[in-house]
Amino acid sequence: MAAKRPPSLDRIDVKILATLQRDGRSTIQKLAQSVGLSSRPCLERVRRLEAAGIILGYQAVLAPELLGRPVTIFAEITLEKHGRQDRVERALNALEELTECWQVTGDIDYLARFVCSDIARYEALSSALIDDAELGIVRIVSHIALRPVHRFTGLPVERLLDPTRS
Repeated sequence: MAAKRPPSLDRIDVKILATLQRDGRSTIQKLAQSVGLSSRPCLERVRRLEAAGIILGYQAVLAPELLGRPVTIFAEITLEKHGRQDRVERALNALEELTECWQVTGDIDYLARFVCSDIARYEALSSALIDDAELGIVRIVSHIALRPVHRFTGLPVERLLDPTRS
């Protein structure tokens, strides 16, 4: 089956996306006003963007450091064989502490971010992953985060624009 082509975005769509990235709790009325539409057409555009899978969802961004003393760890995960990716990804996705994971190119296979209650919990979690022979993880290189310098706040507006449009 051919990949579904995303709808082309006009300037109003881009304004809607940029505004929702900054404030996902915005009412349709407020959003419509900020992009220069009436409520109904604005709602229809938002629903079209959701249906196309461009808007994946809405969530609150939390400050984990204010919710206790969690430890954030970035882990480089290397597999012995690539034939076990499905198994590894299922195991990773089953971990409550996994907050983000990307398959990447280069010398490693995955770059994962974990938020754990403490180092002991992360040590147990990473040891269990390596010790599970069915997964075939040969190495996990861990980097303990000291502090955030810049958190993800949304895609840059210029990345939302179609370069073929003026």
